[in-house]
Amino acid sequence: MSSDRVRIDGMAATIMEGLTEYADLATDDLKAAVKKAGTTARKEIQANAPSDTGAYAKSWSVKNTKETSNTLEVTVYSRNRYQLAHLLEFGHAKRGGGRVAGKSHIAPAEEKAVSELEQEITRKLGG
Repeated sequence: MSSDRVRIDGMAATIMEGLTEYADLATDDLKAAVKKAGTTARKEIQANAPSDTGAYAKSWSVKNTKETSNTLEVTVYSRNRYQLAHLLEFGHAKRGGGRVAGKSHIAPAEEKAVSELEQEITRKLGG
């Protein structure tokens, strides 16, 4: 508890200063948690992706899509094999007839990353 005295007319400014400081610290923690969740999603996709040559799994990457002073948005994407992602996730028709079953590898990675992000936010903000 601080022993600093604040006059009643300066209380609003002091409270706002404390809230701004907390918001800055929370923003840094949240941005770090979002980056970590994006990396987790990428690693999960790479680990569970169907592999013929391994090029598809290696093509996954994370990039910062949008960053402001208060927010961070990351995108997990396949750099050069993006055409295959939908086909491998959900399956597709074969040329001579019939279907190839899909191997779900993106949706579970997304669910794990979201869960991890929620836990990390809760832990860092003390909730």
